Amino acid sequence: LEKILDGTIARDEAKDAPKGSNAMAISGAKTADGNTYLAINSHQPLEGWYSWYEAHLISEEGLNILGGTFPGGATIFHGVNEDLGWAHTVNHVDLSDVYKMEMDPSGALQYQFDGEWKELEKRTYKAKVKLLGFLKIPIKQKVYESVYGPTFKTKEGFYAWRFAAGQDIRAVEQWYKMNKATGLESFQEALRMQAIPSTNIVYADREDNIFFISNGKVPVRDPAYDWRKVVPGNTSATLWNEYYPIDSLPQVLNPTSGYVFNTNNTPFSASGLNDNPVETSANQTMTYQHPDMENSRSLRFRALIDEYDKLSYDDFKRIKYDLQYPDQMIRREMMNLELVFAIAPEAHPAQAGILKTLQAWDRSYNLENTTAPVFIYFIKILIDNLDEANRWCWRCEITEADVLQALSVTQDHFYKKYGGLSVRLGDFQRHIRGDKNLPLAGGPDVLAAMYSKEQKDGTFKGIAGESYIELVQFTPEGILIETVHAYGSSAELDSPHYNDQMELFVNQQLKPMTLDRVAVLQNAKQVYHPRRVVAEQP
Repeated sequence: LEKILDGTIARDEAKDAPKGSNAMAISGAKTADGNTYLAINSHQPLEGWYSWYEAHLISEEGLNILGGTFPGGATIFHGVNEDLGWAHTVNHVDLSDVYKMEMDPSGALQYQFDGEWKELEKRTYKAKVKLLGFLKIPIKQKVYESVYGPTFKTKEGFYAWRFAAGQDIRAVEQWYKMNKATGLESFQEALRMQAIPSTNIVYADREDNIFFISNGKVPVRDPAYDWRKVVPGNTSATLWNEYYPIDSLPQVLNPTSGYVFNTNNTPFSASGLNDNPVETSANQTMTYQHPDMENSRSLRFRALIDEYDKLSYDDFKRIKYDLQYPDQMIRREMMNLELVFAIAPEAHPAQAGILKTLQAWDRSYNLENTTAPVFIYFIKILIDNLDEANRWCWRCEITEADVLQALSVTQDHFYKKYGGLSVRLGDFQRHIRGDKNLPLAGGPDVLAAMYSKEQKDGTFKGIAGESYIELVQFTPEGILIETVHAYGSSAELDSPHYNDQMELFVNQQLKPMTLDRVAVLQNAKQVYHPRRVVAEQP
């Protein structure tokens, strides 16, 4: 929408991609104890509207689920109930399109559509804009609607925007049915609503089913058009109203390899090499990432999972909390970061010191590592220096000049700030909330990912990545659940739970949780109604 309104949409050919998440499900055929494992590990902002809130919902009508939701969420978005669990990760299927309208040259609010002139519907939107503190002023904004949907007048002309999420308001209903599902069949029945417009789903249940689907309300489009660009807004050929059924989307059920996963990589790499979905011609208009579009997390996961014929729960945890880059480093914003490790230091005396330091790095983001901070800062400078048009595109190639310039800035910064290129990651990157300031491991695009932002004192504060984590074991005796939140279960400054899970979080530890209502009430510190305290526990 921003690009439509500022007049740059016609010049953009690639669509933005957000940061990542992890999800893993391992069947009993690949675990040492025969149990089924599920890792729910979305990478979200640590604070704000899109940060996770942990909740346990129970009703007298069969609802009993523990997991993550956002503030204001009406259901659990991903979690585990007494029969099954699932995790979401962001996928990159094309769910919206922008249309250039062919307007009446006389200036009338009419547009050409299939050889006829149609009138734009005009409406006035009223709102209040906050200026300072309590001071708000009313504003009016003209908005239009065409057969495609919301339509906007810009300096470049009129553009319409059509998006799958704007065609259905039943997402909460679908999540509610997923919350109450009792097995694979009822879960997949909920998915057939296709009311949740996107996100991958990695699923596991107590019957040892594991399942991956790159879910989406994906429009059926005419392959004659390039849907990654602005398309003509004067023909019904570009007006889509139908969607691919669930069975047409990339998915894997109970693979022989014994695992499914996603790290925001291509959905055509979701399991063992012989179990993956096959890309079809339909992807020409769906535009899922092609089969070779991996990332550092997916490559590292594959390298780790292939080490095991069968793995224990501790092995599963080690994979989930891994802090190491793979041998071939790929990052979404830049196709191949290996360039920094291939430049000859002797050919560039000004950057020789930092080149030698990075090329000797073991590629780890553990707390004691003294080169990881240099790489974090280098990545920041490199991305900041890339042109906006190239910053978020898949397969962007960086040049040697890009790397050398970012290395120079990084080297100068570290010598001025620290007197050299050796700084312990635990001193450089911190986990901060309230009165707690703790060392924080992790880095961009490792499995235990962490994205941090520079503070006034020069340290980097964790702001996104590892956030709410839920690990599940389905056993013959029942379900075992461990979770941790980046801070705690409250955002109230005066609450004891405002930051009481931070030590667990930075130490890669979890707390046991249960779906047993009796146990929950017995251990509750307070039982209350939204309007009054019902009982204080000793």
